[in-house]
Amino acid sequence: MMNSLRNFALSLVGITLVIGLWTMASAFWSADLPSPMKTWEESKLYIMQPLEKRGEMDQGIGLLAAYSLVRVAKGFLLGILFGTPLGLLLGASQLLSKMFDPVIQVLRPISPLAWLPLGLVLFRQSEPAALFTIAICSMWPTVINTMHGVRAIPQDYINVAKVLRLSPWKRFTKVLLPSTLPYMFTGFRLSLGIAWLVIVASEMLTGTPGVGGFLWQEYNSLIYSHILLCILTIGVVGFTLDRMMAFVENKLRTA
Repeated sequence: MMNSLRNFALSLVGITLVIGLWTMASAFWSADLPSPMKTWEESKLYIMQPLEKRGEMDQGIGLLAAYSLVRVAKGFLLGILFGTPLGLLLGASQLLSKMFDPVIQVLRPISPLAWLPLGLVLFRQSEPAALFTIAICSMWPTVINTMHGVRAIPQDYINVAKVLRLSPWKRFTKVLLPSTLPYMFTGFRLSLGIAWLVIVASEMLTGTPGVGGFLWQEYNSLIYSHILLCILTIGVVGFTLDRMMAFVENKLRTA
């Protein structure tokens, strides 16, 4: 209990310091940077009415975040549906790993700003292009962590499975999957964080309704308070998603 209170107090101190620096920067560094109070005054309509829809982009921040989260969920699921089997195959086969490792290392660092135009060429529409971009950018942590999880299975487990003459399916469900699952969830957690980052860039480029699309519209309209609102929303939602995945991962490890 005392540790929780202490951590909470330290968090409040950190937040207060950041708000203080933000206030000083708006007063002495850049006249265009809105202060925390001005940001609240100009953004409270979007916060106090989070589900209000007044136009395509003029919507509550809750609705805008929901649009982004739906796209993230779809792209993230596509990414792990492709990434998990690929990681299992690469972990189980040294031959496949050596064949595809150079390809993975080349594709993995490519920016979503490069993948999105290719998605638009392939699918001709912004929505499937965004899902394609999220999936291909977010799948690599799942691939790599799953691959390492398979390779980390103790040799004794494999030997016991051979002695017991377990079928391939039972080896998968009784040995490989339980041993690899913690690694997979670590990959899922990292992939989800990347998916949330990618959707913001995708929406900014395509102008679709969502946090990223709203941010880009408000930048073009020179409404800087709403830019800060979007930045804070992106951070809070990203933090919440990470905590949720960490909770599931911890439950899995202690199960």
